Amino acid sequence: MKTNILQTTSIASGCLFAIAANQLFAQSYQQKPNVVFILADEWRSQSVGYNGNKDVVTPNIDRLASHAINFTNTISCCPVCCPYRGSLLTGQYPLSTGVFVNDVPLNPEAPTIAKVFKAAGYQTAYIGKWHVDGHGRSSFIPVDRRQGFEYWKVLECTHNYFNSYYWGNDDKKAKWEGYDAYAQTTDAVNYIRERKQKKEPFFLILSWGPPHAPFETSPESCQKIYRNKLLYLRPNVPTDLHDTAIADLVGYYGHITALDSCIGVLQHTLKETGLDENTIFIFTSDHGAMVNSHGFSHKQRPYEESINVPLLIRFPELFGNNGKNNDMLINTPDIMPTLLGLCGLPIPSTVEGEDKSAIIAGKAKDMTDAVLIACYHPFGQWSRDKGGKEYRGVRTKRYTYVKDLSGPWLMFDNLKDPYQMKNLLNDKEYQQVKDDLDKKLVQLLHKTNDMFLPGQEYIKKWGYVTDENETVPYTK
Repeated sequence: MKTNILQTTSIASGCLFAIAANQLFAQSYQQKPNVVFILADEWRSQSVGYNGNKDVVTPNIDRLASHAINFTNTISCCPVCCPYRGSLLTGQYPLSTGVFVNDVPLNPEAPTIAKVFKAAGYQTAYIGKWHVDGHGRSSFIPVDRRQGFEYWKVLECTHNYFNSYYWGNDDKKAKWEGYDAYAQTTDAVNYIRERKQKKEPFFLILSWGPPHAPFETSPESCQKIYRNKLLYLRPNVPTDLHDTAIADLVGYYGHITALDSCIGVLQHTLKETGLDENTIFIFTSDHGAMVNSHGFSHKQRPYEESINVPLLIRFPELFGNNGKNNDMLINTPDIMPTLLGLCGLPIPSTVEGEDKSAIIAGKAKDMTDAVLIACYHPFGQWSRDKGGKEYRGVRTKRYTYVKDLSGPWLMFDNLKDPYQMKNLLNDKEYQQVKDDLDKKLVQLLHKTNDMFLPGQEYIKKWGYVTDENETVPYTK
């Protein structure tokens, strides 16, 4: 199997293969900032109150947004679970990590974000869904495959939220009581309270399985909020799927409202412990969910419901307490270096994303005019027999442009057509725009060393085995 990433010993020994720490921020902190990173699964940016959704009940997240930076153009480069997580941990694109499909392993020697934080004197913690180990979704994950995280209450993957297990620091398997996101949040709260008594800063990732399907398994008390409510459907939901979409939204929004209460508890805990001013609090998701838009479910597709995810960053010490929108383009590989930059920590030279910390702070100009979106190998719920196909595309602040292996496939003006209901590829008025977007795509493919090959070529290159649906099989 290909292993083209540097040994982690370089990080442990002073970041031999890393660029210098971002002195713009490193010298401005009396104490190193803590980090609480909240990662949801399958939560699209259109399904929060602060982004204009009048149906979904998210008072705590809306309150957080009023004191945070809301990044409105945050894009999931490869909108599916494992590829996102591989990129989040390494700052690399999926073809570099090898995690371009689900249920394959991330190199345990990768220079990851937790290893950088650990080398800088941080205590590191991970609670919840992991999904980058690739050795079975319920299997034990040994210390050498935990990518630098010390405190550990993790399961590779489950979406059985009321019958959910984890492997703990004692290397024993235990069960989360009740709805797992509630129990995981309680554990994170206890961790934060314990860290208040310690001198070392901490880096905590809390990774929830919901609001990922099955939607009907959200807490009953939260579903009741929506059962007799007239729910708005996005205009791109086909008429024959309206009943299905309503039923799905009841459960999907139920999960979201449940998680919103968790955000409230976490925010209260940080304030109660006096840690809120010096803590970078991040809320985001790995990808979105179609929820019947364009007639599709789940993710992987290049539409806004799939690729556009929420991203809130609150850091009172640096940004104050006044919320604001920021429309800069942020892609998945940018998150790791940007967070390291905000903390004044070194960024491994293996990172392919961009450190946008100086731009966020108003100390540099944003030069990014397009980001890459991709499906390297369709699988699972979007296998070829279900219409799945490889694609590469660009998302700008205004346009989405996508090619498959046969050539140009989709182009949307998201400003004039926010629901992406009119494909502009054959519109003569947009031919120059199309040519410009195609050039941007070519440049991004060159920059990321992406030859846009058929998916099976990458499967062979990395030595993976797929089943009849071209999906890497996994054990539960």
